[in-house]
This record gives sequence, C-alpha cells and structure tokens, in this order.
Amino acid sequence: MSRGAAACTSKSVPQSAESAAVTTLRSPQAVRERCGEILARAETDALEHFRLNRERLDAATDYVIATIERNYPDLEIPFHSRWRHFHVDGIDRWGALAATLSSWARDAIARTRIDLAVVSVLLDAGAGDSWRFVEPGSARTYARSEGLAVASFHMFTAGAFSAHAGEPLRADAEALAALKPRRLDEAFQVRDDNSLAGRRGRVALLQGLGTALGAQPDLFGSDEPRAGNLYDYLLGRAVQNRLPASAIFGAVLQGLAPIWPGRVRIGNANLGDVWHHSAIRRDDASDGLVPFHKLSQWLTYSLVEPLEEAGIRVHGLDELTGLAEYRNGGLLVDLGVLALKDPADAVRSHDVGSELVVEWRALTVALLDELAARVRARLDLDAERLPLAKVLEGGTWAAGRRAARERRAGGGPPVVVVSDGTVF
Repeated sequence: MSRGAAACTSKSVPQSAESAAVTTLRSPQAVRERCGEILARAETDALEHFRLNRERLDAATDYVIATIERNYPDLEIPFHSRWRHFHVDGIDRWGALAATLSSWARDAIARTRIDLAVVSVLLDAGAGDSWRFVEPGSARTYARSEGLAVASFHMFTAGAFSAHAGEPLRADAEALAALKPRRLDEAFQVRDDNSLAGRRGRVALLQGLGTALGAQPDLFGSDEPRAGNLYDYLLGRAVQNRLPASAIFGAVLQGLAPIWPGRVRIGNANLGDVWHHSAIRRDDASDGLVPFHKLSQWLTYSLVEPLEEAGIRVHGLDELTGLAEYRNGGLLVDLGVLALKDPADAVRSHDVGSELVVEWRALTVALLDELAARVRARLDLDAERLPLAKVLEGGTWAAGRRAARERRAGGGPPVVVVSDGTVF
C-alpha cells in the first residue's frame, strides 16, 4: 500500500490523548512547527526527494520584489483572498453585485458574502491544464483559479446553492446537500473537450458541506442552516468588535471537518488536509503527521474582508501560515531554491499523499516565512505594514504564476500532482 493510501487510516489511542492530538494538529502553530522540521532536515540534505539550495533565496527574493513592484508600485497590497479573483481583468464583479444590495442590512450582506466565499473556495482546487470558462455575456475566457472563481461567482448568483427561488444569493444546507454533478457541469461548462479535474470530488465536497451545515447548529444555525450564518457565530465571539484570526480558523476547521474525503482520522475526528511523513516523530497519536489545512486557511484569509466590512476588526493574521499549494511551491522549484533529487520526478504524476508532495508542501510553508522576512527587510517594512497575507498576494503567488508561464506552455506547475478536487 502506498503512503498516500495509508493516509486514510484511524489511530486507536485513549480518548483524552486523541482529543489532545486533534487539537494540536488543528493549530497553525503545528503547521508551522512541523513544516519547519522538514526544512531542518533539508538543511542537512536528509530528505529523500528534495534538495535545498539556500543560495538561491536571494534571487527568489529579487523576483518576488520585482513582481510586487510591477503589480503594486505604491505597495498598497490587498490581502490574499478569493476576492482578488472576482476582480480579474479589473472587473469588480462583487462590487457590481453589492451595489444592487444597498437596501440590505450590513449583517445580511456579510452572510451572503460569506456564503459566496465558502462555496467558491471549496471549488478552488486545481482545474487542470485544459479547462476553460467563457464568462456569460462576454468573450472573456479564464482558466485555473480565476476561471474557477468567475464560474463559481456566476453559479452562486444564479441561485445554484439556494433552496429558495426568491433568495438566490445564499448557500444553504438543503440546496448544497442536493447538488447534482450535472448542475456543476452546466455552470462550469464541462464537456468532453473541456474537462475539469476532480469534478466529482468538488460535487462531493459541496454535498458534504450541506450535510455538515445541518449537523452543526451552533456554527450554522438551526433554522435553515447556511454557510453565511458563520457570521453570527463569529460576531458572538468578538470582543469590542475585535476578533483574532485564530478564532476564524478554528471555526472553519470545526465546521468543515466532516466534509473531507478519505483523510487521516484520529478516533472520530476527520483531520482534513493532514498527511504522513516519516521524518515527523511524536510519542502521541499525531506521530508521523504533517498538517497544512490549505483550503481552510485560504478560506480564513477570504473571510477577513466580509467581517471587517461588517465592522469586526480581525487581528493576529500572521499566526496563520503561507499556503501549501502549487503556485507558492512552484516558485521555489522554478527559481531553483528547491530541486528534485530525481529529475524523472518532474515528468511523473504524484499522489497528493505521497512523501514527495508532503515534502514539497512543507518546505513551501517554511520557506514562505523566510521569503516574507527577506522581502520586508528589503522594502524596509514591518510585519504590520506587510503581513504574510499581503506578501502572498502581491508577491509569492503572483510570482509563482509568472515563473510558471515563463517556463512552461500553459503555465502548469513544475511538479504534477494528481488532483481529486479537494486539496489544491
């Protein structure tokens, strides 16, 4: 059995120890700490799949800064979030929709905006190289993250996630649980000649979300539960209209825990984006496990703006980590900071649970912290002015895409990961 297949297991340990291990693995501190341990092994060339070329970090820093200065010459960088993708080609799709909601209460708009963010982020796993989306009413064609964002935006505004014909702008338990693959195919223009990677996994994820919404009334409400009711839960945890980002992240992890397919379990807890690596040793139920929580952190970043527009100030955002995905990771490979020890691995496809992919993702998270510090030092900015969420948006994610386009037709990643539509 492969290491990726072995990831779908459950560990049997005393319940109190299980609970402690789950709590640990659901923290951003564990993500940062365990990814740092993988980096420490790379420092001594003790990893099986990747070699670290630390001398290339200066060139990578130059490349990221050049990307920032090209995209944001005034250094007024927004947060890395799904909302940037709704603004592709300079078209403010959310702003145009929000303008039609001027009669709505602020809280109602926040719930709708969270509904949209949740479903769009969960549909954001890698689309593959061939899929394209032609925006209705125009000739504009988009691919990858922007295409998924624009497609999900139009699917949302068409009421695909609402059980109420007269209230299309919502994502509720009833409609999500009943979502059919055909509805996604139609909305995302999937055909034999326009295939979407992981399409079945995406539908299953949203169906699972519908079930999870109905099963957690404390988070999503007991009367017609919907994703946007997370706003009310978080509002109740704000103190003087201030809320730590860790509280958002914790609520997202709790709320989404049941939806992830075929993942590591400890007792009854589904851990989600947590994978095995033999270098991580612990004397508890978390032995051998590396957490990333990529989509959950991406969603947390994407909830900041809806909350702040509703009057809730989010703080402590730098407790979250960089995102372990193929744009940030691809940047490091394309610029030579990371190198595959076996060149043949560059042309093979890899399971998301393989140790090679876990190494790549862990090194990405750890090195993003270093890159962010170097970028701040060079630009003479502190972490308050240039938090990690802005370094990701202005620099590393955009730089990763730029590097991929310069090196490969279609701009695909330098390491090919088999997508089930639920991780990348």
